[in-house]
Amino acid sequence: MNMTAEQIKQLAGIALAMADDELILAHRNSEWCGHAPILEEDIAFANLALDELGHAALWYKLHAELLGQDPETYPDRLIFFREPFEFRASQFVVLPKGDWAFSMLRQYLWDALESVRLEALSASPIEPLSQTAAKIRVEEVYHLLHTQAWVRRLGLGTDESNQRMQQALDILWPYCAQLFDLGSGEEDLSVFGLPKVEDEWNRWEQLVVPFLAESGLTVPEKAQRTLSRSIQSQHLIDVLAELQQVARLEPQARW
Repeated sequence: MNMTAEQIKQLAGIALAMADDELILAHRNSEWCGHAPILEEDIAFANLALDELGHAALWYKLHAELLGQDPETYPDRLIFFREPFEFRASQFVVLPKGDWAFSMLRQYLWDALESVRLEALSASPIEPLSQTAAKIRVEEVYHLLHTQAWVRRLGLGTDESNQRMQQALDILWPYCAQLFDLGSGEEDLSVFGLPKVEDEWNRWEQLVVPFLAESGLTVPEKAQRTLSRSIQSQHLIDVLAELQQVARLEPQARW
């Protein structure tokens, strides 16, 4: 399918937003390495973080190709040498890892969105986009099964585990709105295979709301779309300072 220059620019922006989300979420999840509640989960969650990092790499590569940049070197420049205000990651993924309930619930909400979004994108008429989505979708199926099991386990576990899950849900829910803001506003993205924002949000809610209720959690009222990806926080500044520090010590180094 042939795209106009404006459509190419728009799709590149969407790919960048998804790549930044994957990158920062992977970094947050990696902070559990060596600290997860059980050894098996320490290994599993570390591998999940690596998967998300690999997904970020695929979206950065697509972004580079759409802009006519070198897909081998351009992603590193984007990751290590952009300033915080240039990142398009949502505050949802930027928030500190919190406790185990917080990180696991965040990952579940993300995985549920991925299941909806990647299904749509896998059928995109734009072949590079559909191929990228299809690759990622294979692993995300297992991510969702994994996080669903933990949400159910903690939500229906002890009074304390349920309380921690509920607290995590109350904190995270308002930030979920940002996940649907890919920088295209209310424009019709069907040309790329993406549903409209409201349609995608409704499909996601139809998946997560009944499951959360079955897991013993009280779902807050629908989050209002009041947060934009253009709003950044000290949390992003801090996480990027850590993520970028080695590369910035030797900007000309070859990795």
